[in-house]
Amino acid sequence: MTDWKEYKVSDLLDSKSLAIGDGYRAKNSELSNTGLPFARAGNINEGFDFANADCFPVEDISKVGEKVSRVGDIVFTSKGTVGRFAYVDESALRFVYSPQLCYWRSLNKKWIHPRFLFYWMQGKEFYSQVDAVKGQTDMADYVSLSDQRRMKITLPPLPEQQAIAEVLSSLDDKIDLLHRQNETLEALAETLFRQWFVEEAAESWESGIVTDLVDLNPRRSLSKETVAPYLEMSNLSNELYHPHDWYDRIFTSGTKFINGDTLLARITPCLENGKTAYVDFLKAGEVGWGSTEFIVMRTREPLHPFFSYILARHSDFRNFAIGCMVGSSGRQRADVDNLATYEMKLPPPDVIKRFNKHIEPSLQKMKLNNDQIRTLTRLRDALLPKLMSGEMRVDTAEAETAIAS
Repeated sequence: MTDWKEYKVSDLLDSKSLAIGDGYRAKNSELSNTGLPFARAGNINEGFDFANADCFPVEDISKVGEKVSRVGDIVFTSKGTVGRFAYVDESALRFVYSPQLCYWRSLNKKWIHPRFLFYWMQGKEFYSQVDAVKGQTDMADYVSLSDQRRMKITLPPLPEQQAIAEVLSSLDDKIDLLHRQNETLEALAETLFRQWFVEEAAESWESGIVTDLVDLNPRRSLSKETVAPYLEMSNLSNELYHPHDWYDRIFTSGTKFINGDTLLARITPCLENGKTAYVDFLKAGEVGWGSTEFIVMRTREPLHPFFSYILARHSDFRNFAIGCMVGSSGRQRADVDNLATYEMKLPPPDVIKRFNKHIEPSLQKMKLNNDQIRTLTRLRDALLPKLMSGEMRVDTAEAETAIAS
């Protein structure tokens, strides 16, 4: 690591090798339904999700100056939930930065490799400097532009920056590919559900309610003081079935679940945001637990267990669940007794058999992908600090990556 050199960020800014900026302070009257996405912190988390973002009109884009994304930018949430990142690659939509975000932009790519900069910002040197300043006010965590400009950064020669970036980005690319495969498979499953159980539901099908097909909050047993897998609400995805993470924790009180259960967030705004999960990450016979704000849904046989998950994602069912919410403003929860009255057509055996046949291979593939995602993510997270500190050489990291892949 003798050829790594520490720089003051301010010197890199002065030499026009690096730019750091924050977002445009837009008035509500300036935003629109069309134009470039107006990116806020909620749109950023290891990527971009602009599905519900406001837009900034293209005809007014001259107002924002440099506060428009460029390929190679590293996006950093600097207010509230500090420390989420995204990299602007060629596939990303062009967007306008809001004041909740900052960007770091390499202006001299012969000196600072953008991808290396992205990974450096997720490493110990950057995090330690962020931690030292983010809690200095009585308000929510905040890292100002002045704080960032006073930081220091350690850089190896450009060839090593590039080699490190290639190792880590190859893992991220594989993870992203597996995620996209799962998005496609899950979308196909939702399409089958909508076609077979909604659009093509025959008048001759028996009418019923959701509890004819799904048990709500079935009893599960887990003794106090037992160490068991714990799932936080924050680790449920808004779009996909697999949770982001879980960990072992001593059971006290909470919702209990087993493999094959669906977890539906019942509290605002988690329900409206789409937080839902299908449990397939436990060991055989294992019972997990989590937030008391989960509704557990268990499909009745002979329907495939994944049916309850797809039902929970179905817009009509979710809107009904939102309509079942009771309680004071800001702490409303879906009432399970009301949810149990959701009316639906009951599919005949031949449709159930056809659905089960199509779903099982897709679910097996998604499970395999998720297991690989978890392995690759752990490897990336283990390699990143070692590569960024110079503790591990690139050739060693490449060998470990090849084994995992």
